[in-house]
Amino acid sequence: QVQLVESGGGLVQAGGSLTLSCAASGSIDLISAMGWHRQAPGKQRELVARIKNDGSTNYADAVKGRFTISRDNAKNTLYLQMNKLAPEDTAVYYCNADLEMFLATVPPRPVIEYSWGRGTQVTVSS
Repeated sequence: QVQLVESGGGLVQAGGSLTLSCAASGSIDLISAMGWHRQAPGKQRELVARIKNDGSTNYADAVKGRFTISRDNAKNTLYLQMNKLAPEDTAVYYCNADLEMFLATVPPRPVIEYSWGRGTQVTVSS
């Protein structure tokens, strides 16, 4: 019900910066939070950063102080500013959205579904 399209990935040298974008479309009003995850080769997908509708954020310890997540509600776009990139940041970065809906029960029961983008590759050379 929500489509997400990431952009902004690429190849960068260690110490450099990149900004990822994620454009959302569809049932935007269902979104309660958005986030960035990443998956390196041979590793599990991990949370990088998350932002709720109230603006509160949380970050993985590995990126605190280097990455900043933000959201432009007018443009329905999520961003991830990445500074001081290191080779260990190399991964496919995925945008996700938490969608809050209510089942037609009495009383209505809230459920959370998740939408994901297809990912954008970030490669950091040493």
